[in-house]
Amino acid sequence: MKRSPRSPRLAVLLTALVVTACAPQTSTNSASDKDEKSGTLRVWLFQEVGNKPKEKVVDSVVTAFRKAHKDTKVDVEYIPIETRAQRVKAAFNDPKSAPDVMEYGNTDTAGYVKDGGLLDVTKEFGAWSEAKDTDPTAKQSVTVDGKVYGAPFYVGVRALYYRTDVFKKLGLDVPKSMAELASTARRIRAAEPELYGLVVGGAYTYGAMPFVWANGGELATGAAGSYTSAIDSAAAQKGIKAYTSLFSDDNCPAAKCAGFGGNDTITAFAAGKAGMAIGGDFSHTAVEAGKVKGKYAVVPLPGVAPGSIAPAFAGGNNIGVLKSTSHRTLAVELMEQLSSKKTQTSMFDAMGFLPTFTDVRQRVAAREPYVKPFARTLGAGTKFVPASPGWSQIDSSLVLPTMLQEIISGKKDVAAASKDAAAKMDEAFGSAG
Repeated sequence: MKRSPRSPRLAVLLTALVVTACAPQTSTNSASDKDEKSGTLRVWLFQEVGNKPKEKVVDSVVTAFRKAHKDTKVDVEYIPIETRAQRVKAAFNDPKSAPDVMEYGNTDTAGYVKDGGLLDVTKEFGAWSEAKDTDPTAKQSVTVDGKVYGAPFYVGVRALYYRTDVFKKLGLDVPKSMAELASTARRIRAAEPELYGLVVGGAYTYGAMPFVWANGGELATGAAGSYTSAIDSAAAQKGIKAYTSLFSDDNCPAAKCAGFGGNDTITAFAAGKAGMAIGGDFSHTAVEAGKVKGKYAVVPLPGVAPGSIAPAFAGGNNIGVLKSTSHRTLAVELMEQLSSKKTQTSMFDAMGFLPTFTDVRQRVAAREPYVKPFARTLGAGTKFVPASPGWSQIDSSLVLPTMLQEIISGKKDVAAASKDAAAKMDEAFGSAG
């Protein structure tokens, strides 16, 4: 996974919303029967671009933890996001090399649970006083088969960025539906041919999915262990068609936009090359650092019905305890402190990580106006990927971007491409068990 040096919050774009390492396929890991109350706790956290602010927040948590536990040391290691798959696989297979507490991408939960790496903390999470304020989708991201395997650390969602100066010049209203979004995009392109109307990307899975969800489609149906792809349903196909129809000369030419990922679309918008873009709360700093500073605003992405909000993907990271820990009580306590309301507030101030607690998120939104449309999007209801170990395979093998690009290029129609994608997804779900 590529990182951008531009800003910490843009780094979150890559950390939070595309964090889908392939889970290890085998594991000899088993639960430890020890619960030592002293010794050294090992912690793995992700290395961010511009990591110093994150380190400062974590250091304060560790200092307070050590003050409360005099005989305990905490060894924090920041691991490169690009090599996490290998590191985690080794940790699951060799408990001696494993950390006690680990940050992990929320789409990896099911795979890590299947491989026996994460500790079931359902009881402790239920007893934790702050947990009751956790956003429902964030809680879903640590839950597999009704059991909890960690604490949500931060969440990220996308909304609609638009150029206020362009809208004013052309006398445009902010789109209130997906149909208006498409027509407004084409009006911008017609009046300002050097601009993309709405910049879209054929490799931008989580920019495309709101169109599927808003039209009543789903990625899959069923439950853990028995998912069936639904990407080829009539409703999903309607959403896919709505999204892929935007790859046209009168909005975002296929030759340019088919290969764009989410980062590319935000880069184009920040550089002043688009009238609108679908970007995250974590994209704010990058846009502020671009040519459009002071000339843009953000609203929730509209849904199909006028005035509605399209469901967004809730990305983010979690903090979990490894099953092999010999310090269960201490490790769970440290997990809670690293993901507490106080820490999440500090992480928002330091890194722009959006809190997973609804009350904390409301407070930071009141303090930082740019958060409001993202908080509204979260409040309107978000979606998550299937809680299956097979999702990592689906994501890493680019099943959905391939489907989109086949349609955009004219190689296949929506029905054929979605049917082929569904077959690949079902194969991954089936092989994952």
